[in-house]
Amino acid sequence: MPTSFFTAPGPFYRGNLHTHSNRSDGVLTPEEVCRRYRAEGYDFIALTDHFIGMYDYPVTDTTGFRADGFTTILGAEVHSGAMQNGELWHIVAVGLPADFAPGNAPHFLPVEGQETGPEIARRCAEAGAYVAVAHPQWSGLTLEDARSIDAAHAVEVYNHGCAIGCDRPDGFHTLDLLLSEGRALNLIATDDAHFSEPDHFGGWVMVKAEANEPDALVAALKDGAFYSSQGPEIRDIRLTGTAVEVDCSAAAAVIVQGQGSAATAIHGSSMTSASVPLDRFARSPWIRVTVADRAGKRAWSNPIWLD
Repeated sequence: MPTSFFTAPGPFYRGNLHTHSNRSDGVLTPEEVCRRYRAEGYDFIALTDHFIGMYDYPVTDTTGFRADGFTTILGAEVHSGAMQNGELWHIVAVGLPADFAPGNAPHFLPVEGQETGPEIARRCAEAGAYVAVAHPQWSGLTLEDARSIDAAHAVEVYNHGCAIGCDRPDGFHTLDLLLSEGRALNLIATDDAHFSEPDHFGGWVMVKAEANEPDALVAALKDGAFYSSQGPEIRDIRLTGTAVEVDCSAAAAVIVQGQGSAATAIHGSSMTSASVPLDRFARSPWIRVTVADRAGKRAWSNPIWLD
């Protein structure tokens, strides 16, 4: 992740990249989903209904719900092939074309002869989508599974629906292991909202883009020009050679993590900046930053490569 985007011209745009409507297994209509996110102050969402046969393979058309200050990105949660535990792959694809070709995924169980997870992820990326491995902890994803998705741009590290529904929201372990193997991946926080429980407005991305417009947002996502949050703001990150300088909204902790056990935390009261020494990271090729507020809500930078 280049850190220069923090000070580039233009605003950050708040968006959710994983959402469902009644076009698949969500409760609300696409129009109502978009209305609620817009009412809650989001600048954009991607409605990612389940791309399987029992729902007629939807790439849900949300173009009619765009308005001044609010846009939508077409996408889907695609499924095909079995993971090592025998369950179906879940992969989020944001920025799919409306006519993305269905595969052979009739329902939520793997079937013989269908594309593998890596194959459908690759096809999504080739179609122009931003691709993320969905909810690794919820899926029971193994490291071997994760390694196989060679077309992914990101790992979903916080999934609010999984936090609320089963207390399995996490993807950091998967991400960190892949980073330590040299995989250049970013991270996203999402809702995975279905509106059947309080699974909404809990995790999002803040994207620095040239405009609040689908193509510009997807391009910025691919460039890593964003951070993820449950509430706190990351306003700038700078590397000085001996420290990581972080500017943020009022925080109780600023934590830098790296390969293996490498981590350093700065604790305080209502901190709006912190300087975290890099001493612990001499053997780590990458670092990432967490900002935590006094309520325990967090914001996360994308990984920053040091060599």
